[in-house]
Amino acid sequence: MPNSNQKIVPHLWYDKEAKEAAEYYTFIFPDSKITDVTSIHDTPSGDSDIVTFELWGQKFMAISAGPYFKINPSISFVVNFDPSREKDAREKIDEVWNKMSEGGTVLMPLDQYPFSERYGWIQDKYGLSWQLILTKPEGEERPAIVPSFLFVGDKCGIAEEAISFYLSVFKNANQGLIVRYPKGMEPDKEGSIMFSDFSIENQWFAAMDSAHEHKFSFNEAISFIVYCDTQEEIDYYWEKLSAVPEAEQCGWLKDKFGISWQIVPSEMDAMMSKGTPEQLARVTKAFLKMKKFDLVELQKAYKGE
Repeated sequence: MPNSNQKIVPHLWYDKEAKEAAEYYTFIFPDSKITDVTSIHDTPSGDSDIVTFELWGQKFMAISAGPYFKINPSISFVVNFDPSREKDAREKIDEVWNKMSEGGTVLMPLDQYPFSERYGWIQDKYGLSWQLILTKPEGEERPAIVPSFLFVGDKCGIAEEAISFYLSVFKNANQGLIVRYPKGMEPDKEGSIMFSDFSIENQWFAAMDSAHEHKFSFNEAISFIVYCDTQEEIDYYWEKLSAVPEAEQCGWLKDKFGISWQIVPSEMDAMMSKGTPEQLARVTKAFLKMKKFDLVELQKAYKGE
């Protein structure tokens, strides 16, 4: 069941491979499809493809916009194979894992772990990381795909603070599980977050601390679009989330934890997918000048006023 009113949509930045990657993901995951491909021209990155697609009911967006950011495992996607939902969950997890293994890099082998009888963490050939897990049917149901934040390096130990912050900023927010590191798991500190999940705007996210040596941190390659119906809403999220003035650009901002968000008017998608080439060109020209989006100005550009 696609979450048609999905307010927060993961956004993937590729050099040139957005369309190819989206086709690959929709081939790998069941019940998945590309919903729109739009090209915009004369951006700072030249011509860009914008692809919207659904994987197992979860909306995603991807853009080909040049080699500026590289996707890394600081944000990954947990994929829940739930036997109560999928009768062949075990076969499916192996099937998806095998497809992803082609050209991919295994971060944790698909195996039995204390927390799951079948789990693996893999970086696919496009650099995106997935945690595939066979879930136990008991407990509250989780969606098939859940974005997950890994707090490492100087950010390690602040997963809990980040979760509290997001729960305070977003509506319809709930804390889910919290599993803390026990004693004797050095370098991870006792009490820090081994795994936690939370829901904001009725969408689930996960967060973890890791004190191990990781050569990556949050960047713009994976960001989250927050769709807003009014200018008031745009202003609200902009004010609450933006913490790095120099990162403010074309509706993008960076929060105090280094995670990137795009605060976007809900009707922008319709403008981009249904607009004529002239309308697209005008809207693109208008938004490239903006930091925070001005809904009225975008509507004027679209109408050619």
